[in-house]
Amino acid sequence: MPDNAVETLRWRSDAIEMIDQRLLPATVTYVRCDSAATVAEAIRSMVIRGAPAIGVAAAYGVALEALRHKDADPASFQASLDAGIALLAQSRPTAVNLFWALKRMRAFAQSLATLEPAQVAGQLLAEAHRIREEDIRINQDMGAYGASLLPDGARVMTHCNAGALATAGHGTALGVFRSAVTQGKRLSVIANETRPFLQGARLTAWEMVRENIPVTLVTDNMAGYMMRSGAVDAVVVGADRVAANGDVANKIGTYMVAVLAARHNIPFYVACPLSTIDLTLETGDAIPIEERDAAEVKGFRDCIWAPEGVSVRNPSFDVTPAELVTALITEKGIVHNETLMAGGLSSFVDSVS
Repeated sequence: MPDNAVETLRWRSDAIEMIDQRLLPATVTYVRCDSAATVAEAIRSMVIRGAPAIGVAAAYGVALEALRHKDADPASFQASLDAGIALLAQSRPTAVNLFWALKRMRAFAQSLATLEPAQVAGQLLAEAHRIREEDIRINQDMGAYGASLLPDGARVMTHCNAGALATAGHGTALGVFRSAVTQGKRLSVIANETRPFLQGARLTAWEMVRENIPVTLVTDNMAGYMMRSGAVDAVVVGADRVAANGDVANKIGTYMVAVLAARHNIPFYVACPLSTIDLTLETGDAIPIEERDAAEVKGFRDCIWAPEGVSVRNPSFDVTPAELVTALITEKGIVHNETLMAGGLSSFVDSVS
């Protein structure tokens, strides 16, 4: 299936439409957003999720807010733009792509300060389109690098959804799988269900089934059994933020999978665009971890299985130490563990930027 057969985000009639990932796989429908506020709510409520996709959505949120106020005087226009950016920045705290995109859009707007608001708005929309197109190209480049790490016939485990649905297209971890298949390699995927929001069961499995890539769904607590029984050759996951030392924040449960992979001498790869690397944070200890609503743990949709009054923790991400990462896969090349341990991530980013 071509990457654009199901569009995660699409521009239609002066609005950005996002596939509602809360309803997959049962229903394919789109949510229409026409302002920074509606985009921020879509991000917050998980209509759209996945670090690269959140970044692209945020860029469109800025453009939409500019278009809404394009007829205002310059001072009012700038105030509205600043307010929209601030609102988007509050939508989710962990995925650094959100802040990367907002910073890029703000800087671009500042470079257009001599233009009239209507002209700035038009240019901001064009920049959002560029960010979307760049994301797809980046994922394809990353996929080609990552595919080189997987042997023909590899059985690959993944956690959460780092596919086309988590990006503007192609995907990060699942993009590696797509690229490997395109190269003619036989590949099969083991998808962890990814409690509590079930991104693996609902989204990753759905993408793989649609593309006829063999996929087996397992519960999260089966990962160790699968590894010990010899059913896993490699693990490939995505990332929401990577610290300067190579520590990786990804969906809750990723750390557990990485520990198990190390125990069983299975390579653990992280597919992450350069925009996910946050060199301002020395280690993963400084990465903010989002805590989501208790309701996500107590049940799913209309089915509630936990008793009233029970205490709940619902951290949405965890941090995997760099020492457990076999390699980072980026659009500019592969960063192996030896480089991470030698503190070379900053040097790598500088050399390819």
